[in-house]
Amino acid sequence: MIRIFLAFFVLLSNVIFSQNKLNLIPYPQNVAFNDGVFMIPDVLKLSNDLPQNETEYFKKRMTSGLKFQSSKRADAQLVYSQLPKAPAGKEESYILTVSPKQIHIQSYTQQGYFLALQTLIQLFEEYKGAQKIPALKIEDQPKFAWRGMHLDVCRHFFTVDEVKQYIDYLAMYKLNTFHWHLTDDQGWRIEIKKYPKLTQIGSKRKESMIGAYVDNTFDGKPYGPYFYTQEQIREVIQYAQDRHITIVPEIEMPGHALAALSAYPELACTKGPFEAATKWGVFDDVFCPKDETFTFLENVLDEVIRLFPSQYIHIGGDECPKTRWKECAHCQELIRKNNLKDEHGLQSYFIQRIEKYVNSKGRKIIGWDEILEGGLAPNAAVMSWTGVNGGIEAAKSKHFAVMTPGAYCYFDHYQGDPQSEPNAFGGFTPLDKVYSYNPVPAELNAEQAKYILGVQANLWTEYILDFKQVQYMIFPRLMALSEVGWGTSDPKNYKEFENRVINQFKVLDKMKVNYAKSIYNISGKVVPSGSGIAYELSTSQNSDGIRYTLDGTVPTIDSKTYQNPVTIPGSLTIKSAYFEDGQLKSAVSTQQFIVSKSTGKSISLEQQPSENYSFGGAFTLVDGIIGNVKQLGKTWLGFQGKDVVATIDLGQKTGFSEVYFNTLENKGSWIHLAKSAQIFVSDDNKNFKMIKEIGKEEISNAKGKIRLNVGSQNARYFKIKIENAGIIPAGNPGADSKAWLFVDEIGIN
Repeated sequence: MIRIFLAFFVLLSNVIFSQNKLNLIPYPQNVAFNDGVFMIPDVLKLSNDLPQNETEYFKKRMTSGLKFQSSKRADAQLVYSQLPKAPAGKEESYILTVSPKQIHIQSYTQQGYFLALQTLIQLFEEYKGAQKIPALKIEDQPKFAWRGMHLDVCRHFFTVDEVKQYIDYLAMYKLNTFHWHLTDDQGWRIEIKKYPKLTQIGSKRKESMIGAYVDNTFDGKPYGPYFYTQEQIREVIQYAQDRHITIVPEIEMPGHALAALSAYPELACTKGPFEAATKWGVFDDVFCPKDETFTFLENVLDEVIRLFPSQYIHIGGDECPKTRWKECAHCQELIRKNNLKDEHGLQSYFIQRIEKYVNSKGRKIIGWDEILEGGLAPNAAVMSWTGVNGGIEAAKSKHFAVMTPGAYCYFDHYQGDPQSEPNAFGGFTPLDKVYSYNPVPAELNAEQAKYILGVQANLWTEYILDFKQVQYMIFPRLMALSEVGWGTSDPKNYKEFENRVINQFKVLDKMKVNYAKSIYNISGKVVPSGSGIAYELSTSQNSDGIRYTLDGTVPTIDSKTYQNPVTIPGSLTIKSAYFEDGQLKSAVSTQQFIVSKSTGKSISLEQQPSENYSFGGAFTLVDGIIGNVKQLGKTWLGFQGKDVVATIDLGQKTGFSEVYFNTLENKGSWIHLAKSAQIFVSDDNKNFKMIKEIGKEEISNAKGKIRLNVGSQNARYFKIKIENAGIIPAGNPGADSKAWLFVDEIGIN
């Protein structure tokens, strides 16, 4: 009878295991459940022929109290077999077989063995409470060869130990590339022995910008000197290699060079003096393409290449204003002498000269997608950040590309409601948006798609003051990136992934990681409702726990229970929160609505906003929400180099006499007030009559907060054209680049 019961229990356990998806991130390519379970022992017997380095890592990572004992292979519970030489693309593949008596890992390389151990660690963490792991077979390999995370240590610096922790996070979730951003306008962070002033002078700044950019305030505190010695860099490289992670160093050129110019001003087009930037943004002073500059950069790259064994050296190449080059006699002569078209051609000349040198050292360059300007260097790879077009262009011309578009992969963006999140750069990139990303653009055919190396997320640190905030910004979004890079993400089943993320929080808690809990908070979305709007509330938890108020008071357990989208009948403030077992479990979310005659009406745009600033699409302009000037996430639409031309269908002829809208000015971030605005009305959506026009001076005097008396009007269709400032003029950050235009609500009363 007892044996029958035990057999039934084992059978029942197998059914339960097989019906539940494993709580693994990234999820493996293939999982097959078998009969039986592996009972987790107090002491795990390890075969004495296991790869030593990776096995020692495994033993240190296991925090469940499990002990280990070396054993002969015949008696071991964890054994490893190395497969014959790996076919191309199989270097990271592995097979993990769990049987009732043994765990067997097979791989072509020790890297594959290491990745299998990451899966095994998660299995032990998941099933330690049950003391048994289901018998199974996992056959697994990543889809993409480049699965990366970037860290900017220039705006704010992080210690060697903190960088090592960052690398550990990448290893946990099977990322294999660490992009180390080491130089920028605000600080030079790598010791170069031939040029000691780079760290003596360039590694510090007199103060730092604090708060939101529009506040234009500074802390008045000297920052630095902060940099890594070459010995420390070797230590970090070895640490990463032990975890099978490649470090790609970035040395910015020709722009983002102020810290270097503060130490060696003779490398600029003008005499200076210069200092490391105290503000964030883009600056006109860049490296001058003269022989002494190239000698300097080649010497710097010599030391970098000796330190870093990576195939690729990142040379930046982004956001390089051409103002100084236009005014520089040497640069203009160089353009003429080399038959270059213009300053963009000069940038291509600069990058190609650097590439030729790097290639002569047996390495390759990779740069941000602006290196496409004027023509791509022959062997360069592109890191596509401004969108996907850079990667598409590179792949179609048979250049490798890493996809890292800001709309999906910039982890300095807000990940929850900006009103309840720490100050961030801008944008709105929640967990589900990261998870939805497909690194292979639909525009590429199968052959062209082979040039997409993979995917990377970037963490710029203008607003990240310490490592706790680093943790907050990357977790849990790093988990979504991990599964996207592995190639097993499925946006249709996002909720299932979200449940696995929440399960992983137990591990992060044990590691004392300060991860974001934004998915627990209330997320609000404005939706059309009849001729008006409604507010849709959601949380990762049971929506029955959501309570809300419409009078601006803080919700309690006795407040209204959320069931359906809340109709917004007029201007009001809604507050919402999540309760569990009678206790408040989330932050209180607040949203103010200003309802006008255009709120909730049908709207169309002639040109679409940038992906980075497109949340909600055109409807964002009639959703009743006025954008916060300090938070560019979620409530603003951003257009680079484009006009806003919006047509609103009021549904029937409607009387009105006032029009309002807001634009922003933040020149350090290339955001400029509109140049002009024109307002039109129509009864048939074909023949429009202009009823009001304002110019730059009037917009500037109003500081972008436009309220216009348009007289007594009565029309069904309303059109507004808000003209972009166009090309940024000389003397401004980003000169010669396309200006950004930000617009929020378009209201009619």
